[in-house]
Amino acid sequence: MEVDSPLVWRCIEAASESRDAVERWRMQRRTLHRLPSPIASALLHRLLHRRLLYPSLLEVFKFSVEEVDLRGENSVDAEWMAYLGAFPYLRSLNVAECHRVNNSTLWPLAGMTSLKELDLSRCTKVTDAGIKHLLSVSHLEKLYLSQTGVTAAGIKLLSELVNLSTLDLGGSPVTDLALNSLQVLTNLEHLDLWGSKISDVSAVTFKKFPKLSFLSLAWTNVTKLPNLKSLKCLDMSHCSIHSVTEDRGDKAALKQLIVNGASFPDGGNIFSNIDTSCLSFLNLSNSSLSYFGFLHQMHALEHLDLSFSTIQDDAVEAIARVGANLKHLNLNNTKISSAGVEILVGCVPNLEILLLSHTSIDDVALAYVSMMPSLKAIDLSNTNIKGFTHHIGNDEDEILSLISLQDLKHLESLDLEGTQVTDTSLHALSGIEALSHLSLGCTPLTDTCLDHLSSLKRLASLSIQGALLTNGSLDSFNPPMTLEVLDLRGCWLLTMEALTTFCETHPGIKVKHDHLSIRSMDHDDSHCHANSSQKGSNTLKSKEKYRGSGTPPLFRKEVLDQRIKYGREELLALQHPSSPFIPPSNIDTEVLKVD
Repeated sequence: MEVDSPLVWRCIEAASESRDAVERWRMQRRTLHRLPSPIASALLHRLLHRRLLYPSLLEVFKFSVEEVDLRGENSVDAEWMAYLGAFPYLRSLNVAECHRVNNSTLWPLAGMTSLKELDLSRCTKVTDAGIKHLLSVSHLEKLYLSQTGVTAAGIKLLSELVNLSTLDLGGSPVTDLALNSLQVLTNLEHLDLWGSKISDVSAVTFKKFPKLSFLSLAWTNVTKLPNLKSLKCLDMSHCSIHSVTEDRGDKAALKQLIVNGASFPDGGNIFSNIDTSCLSFLNLSNSSLSYFGFLHQMHALEHLDLSFSTIQDDAVEAIARVGANLKHLNLNNTKISSAGVEILVGCVPNLEILLLSHTSIDDVALAYVSMMPSLKAIDLSNTNIKGFTHHIGNDEDEILSLISLQDLKHLESLDLEGTQVTDTSLHALSGIEALSHLSLGCTPLTDTCLDHLSSLKRLASLSIQGALLTNGSLDSFNPPMTLEVLDLRGCWLLTMEALTTFCETHPGIKVKHDHLSIRSMDHDDSHCHANSSQKGSNTLKSKEKYRGSGTPPLFRKEVLDQRIKYGREELLALQHPSSPFIPPSNIDTEVLKVD
């Protein structure tokens, strides 16, 4: 029986509906011994998500669950771990960021023969003493100890776990001597040492790991490496890099290279020691490079990140020569202009993701972008896009520039946040048939924009933060049937009453607004964040207060919002300099950051 089966999910929903529902099947002494592990695991995590899981309830999952993910659960302590330590078939346990987990709570795990994966990342109370409890977990293959309290002495103890294939020691005080003691771990394939104290002295140690395919040395003092034939992914972000292979005659066959924020004393010469026929992923974000000519040889590249780099239009030709394999190109926060985008036309036919945020491109670039037929996602946020251009020599005749994007038959995501697109220019978006995610935050939009956006039949997520929308426009808005998320944060003219009414009318849409209490929820919870279960509390109480006074709080004299005295043109002028809306104190509020 598949976990994704509707019948299975209905059973899981019924079993985790409430605390009473849990007690009913628990009191009937039902056990889950014969339940397939994936289904038992789904039920356990559903109970956890709904805050219905407690230590003694773990007992019923003892013989069926193989994977448990408790990351970030602050309630996890010695009692929880005592029950989990008795799970005879537990293969994977994640207690990352569980701040009550300490050395003593790890003792129940000692001697477990089934446990193969353990994540203790950011459990700062776990120290060298805790490592000693884990040494008897002889079959452990994956161990994550990033940002724990383990010292170099504790790291040396890990040499006894000879079956380890993945070891994450990021943010730990690993020294050259401590790393050398781990050379007996010949099965290591994934080694993360970011932020450690190792240096070039450790370079020879890496040769002792014949199966090593992933190595992270970010934020370390390592400047050069020997040629590691098995290595496929290398992260040397924020390092000063001299070379990635000492053997000039034997090039590194890397598939992924991440050098975000790195410096290159020898310029781009290090790339001459890399087999470019293998490299498919290259992250040069925020690096010190000023020369990009080496890119023209990297014809296997699929993902290229040049964000926050010094690249300009005159270097785009090197990107164009990468050719048909390029699928993801990030040029955010660079000096690229519309002229640079033009150079890419016809050279990157399979490009699917193009990121141009915080560049100087304008509406002219849209015509060039429309000639990249495979594009699925475009980020044009915080650029000079206005949504229209003019005929040469005729500044009065406006042409909708966004209409060019209708040629992109696969375009699913478009970000125009922080641009100057207007209500009128949005009409051109109606012809983008596949568009499902649209962001228009911090743009000069008003009520009219909702009429144009209603015609986007596949729209699933819409963000129009900071728009000048009124209650009437929201009430008359006919959202697409596919809409799941509507982000209205910063639309300060909308009232709690109007938002609540919209939520009740469209319960399938998750609405985000400064007035609404936002919390984590799943597909079957109420999508109005002043949900139906609260009608007897916050929402109902606020309505009763409105009726008792005869006037909603927003318009009572003692809390009168002075902005209602302005006309529409004045409101548009005041939109950016105005201070944030502060709702009445009787409304439960929680303002979250943008996802």
